[in-house]
Amino acid sequence: MNKIKKISLFILAITAMLIVSCHDNLDDLNTDPNGINPETTDLNLMLPAIQVDFGVKVVSLGFSDPTERTITLAGVVQQTQKDGWVKKHNDYGWDNNNQSWNSFYDILRTNAEFYDKAVAGEFKFQQAAGLLYKSLTFGLIIDLWGDAPYSESIGQTPAWNAKPAYDNQEDIYNGILKDLETANTLLSECQELDIAPLKDQDVMYQGNVMLWRKFVNSVALRYFMRLGVKSPAIAEAGIKKIISNPTMYPLILTANDDATIDYMGVAADQSWPTTREFTTNKTDEYTRIKMCTTFVEALYALNDPRLPVWADPVEITINIVPGSGIDTTDGDTKVRTVSQDVVDKYENEIGHPLDQNEYVGLPVSMSYNSAYNMTKSPEQGVHNEHVSQLNSMYATSSGDLLKMRIISAAEVNFILAEAAQRGWISGAQAYYEAGIQESLNAWGVGDKYSSYITNAGVPYDNTLEQIITQKWIASWSAAAEAWFDYRRTGFPDFQVGEQPKRKALPLRFYYNYEGEISLNEENAYAAIDKLTPTMYNEVDGKNSAWSKMWLLEGTGFPY
Repeated sequence: MNKIKKISLFILAITAMLIVSCHDNLDDLNTDPNGINPETTDLNLMLPAIQVDFGVKVVSLGFSDPTERTITLAGVVQQTQKDGWVKKHNDYGWDNNNQSWNSFYDILRTNAEFYDKAVAGEFKFQQAAGLLYKSLTFGLIIDLWGDAPYSESIGQTPAWNAKPAYDNQEDIYNGILKDLETANTLLSECQELDIAPLKDQDVMYQGNVMLWRKFVNSVALRYFMRLGVKSPAIAEAGIKKIISNPTMYPLILTANDDATIDYMGVAADQSWPTTREFTTNKTDEYTRIKMCTTFVEALYALNDPRLPVWADPVEITINIVPGSGIDTTDGDTKVRTVSQDVVDKYENEIGHPLDQNEYVGLPVSMSYNSAYNMTKSPEQGVHNEHVSQLNSMYATSSGDLLKMRIISAAEVNFILAEAAQRGWISGAQAYYEAGIQESLNAWGVGDKYSSYITNAGVPYDNTLEQIITQKWIASWSAAAEAWFDYRRTGFPDFQVGEQPKRKALPLRFYYNYEGEISLNEENAYAAIDKLTPTMYNEVDGKNSAWSKMWLLEGTGFPY
């Protein structure tokens, strides 16, 4: 598809999104008086709105939200840290005023209209797409919060209930897996008539039924593995069913089939979230976000070729020389020359050793992060010449690697590697190596695979920790999945830094008071009462980011 056509599709998606996603609360069902009634909107114009809106959510959760209205999980899983306005990102400074699920239910509202139209018109492809995006969106809601309105929620019952019950997380997972099975069946029965109108509207696969089937079954695989520790028998049976019948259950196994959407970059709200092309602010999101030391050290240890794809080298290197009182910078050579006493003074004041590597990240939840690594301008959110910026592509609006990544071949292969490591299927090493290869392919360094797979720490060692660590690396810009893996496996073994809100990683989002609790108190508090506190709840009560939802209760993970 050519560039002009892609731009047209993206603008169409944004326009449709504005038309059909105009509600603030679960009980606000009024039609936007300035827009077009979704009941009269062509269903094929609704699909790109759903795709783009969901894709933006994934990137906001996994990399950055330029509006800072949401929690970005890259900080939790220590892929990134910020050196300005850090509380939510670095230190888990969350509470019940953060992160409402209203925007997720907006997607579900649009999707319900889309699905109902598809059923009324007997369009199997569109029905399948509606079931898939319903599954993806409800899946994110319950993965992030726990129990949530489902059976009495949007699109589930003919009569809307303004105060719906919160369904059990377990029941919603089962509903998701049932819907995905139905979606795959519908797609297997699709006729050309079903998909012809969508070839120009589908911004991901242009109506390619086989790729949609791979998408659906890969998402099902994700949710079976989500249950892998809590309900291993269900997970094992589901994964075996899928892997034993590739004709009925094709999967995304190569990066060319990844479920991604391009950014078009023609306006700020159609661009990668850290773009600098529409701002003159020197303390913008691109400047604030740095790679985390945890992530950089892991990549260094493996001599990982993805590091220079994701980060730029430090602008000015530091050279230590004999003598005292020496601190000069040569702008031509980009070298700062300092004596050991200058370094000692910095290390005594900050409490972190000087990092002289080519790529430097920020330590986890540190104090004085804006002064890290002897910067000469220790102000929050300004350029630090001795800490790596993200790769310069992340300051642009669009590009070959700037994508909304919904699910990838790397993730699917690592899921299968884990299933094999657990003894459910065979082929752990082959799937593990394929996961690495497809991640490298996705980031444009596939030609580095042969050398990378021989690096110390990379060859398969038959441990779950190694599989999940590589999956964590491959989840760059889609960090929500890494958080969900950490919660159920305890890997990677993250350690908190100096000033986090609690001395352990959080496990869920708080139910938002204004967006969820105050509008439906009886049902919200019933759901809160079912949460299991941990030793880190402290003053929160049960509605805590450190409480365990059903999925984690009794598992012993991650703590």
